[in-house]
Amino acid sequence: MGLRPGKCYRTHDKPSYTRVAIKVHRRNYIGSTPGVKTRQFNTGNPLKKYSHIVDLIAEEKVQVRDNSLESTRVAVNRDLTKHVGKENYFLRIRIYPYQILRENKQAQGAGADRVTKGMSHPFGKPIGRAARVRPGQKIMSVLIDEENLKHVKASLTKVKSKISCKTSVRIGTNIESIGTLPKRIKKRMEAKEKEEEKEEETKEGKGKKEEKGKEEKDEGKGKGKKEEKKDDKKDDKSKDAKKKK
Repeated sequence: MGLRPGKCYRTHDKPSYTRVAIKVHRRNYIGSTPGVKTRQFNTGNPLKKYSHIVDLIAEEKVQVRDNSLESTRVAVNRDLTKHVGKENYFLRIRIYPYQILRENKQAQGAGADRVTKGMSHPFGKPIGRAARVRPGQKIMSVLIDEENLKHVKASLTKVKSKISCKTSVRIGTNIESIGTLPKRIKKRMEAKEKEEEKEEETKEGKGKKEEKGKEEKDEGKGKGKKEEKKDDKKDDKSKDAKKKK
């Protein structure tokens, strides 16, 4: 059976179905949980310092499936890599597909007419995942410099059709609103800062050594000039003494 349209799952009026317990198995109410199709939630270069943030915001109460998030991420990532470059932006998906979608699978094809009706209001089996979004909630955020804002705005406007609700694009300067970075990225940032500090220390050490060398040279030149002056004075005195004789 193929993938059904997003409109079949976009509305949600029932309680959430997310009870997955890995450590305490007796509290695991969902037998088999489908895998998340969204491969990455952070892409780009998080180590660079940016000036602006661009958010894709939902304007309706809706469920967004994980395959929709993945297709949106791939499209934006491809567009920004082409126009801006891999090292000049950082993209983050701000929602996670916790909700487990269920469906009562029915037989299809010839000779299955009596089976297709099924029972009324069936519970169904897990078939996928989705994220529940509130109006005004951020779906995706991109950190970028001011000179590349037009490319980000254009790419986020293109992918609006991939999400089954009305969305808007907002530009701001509050970069810290994107949240904290993962531990592995923090370690990379700390290592980079340490390397920069070491480079600065080595540069300062070289500068101090050069200054000391210049001072020593200047002192040597000064001593040489003083000695020359003393020698000249001695020569003058000896000449005067000879003249007197």
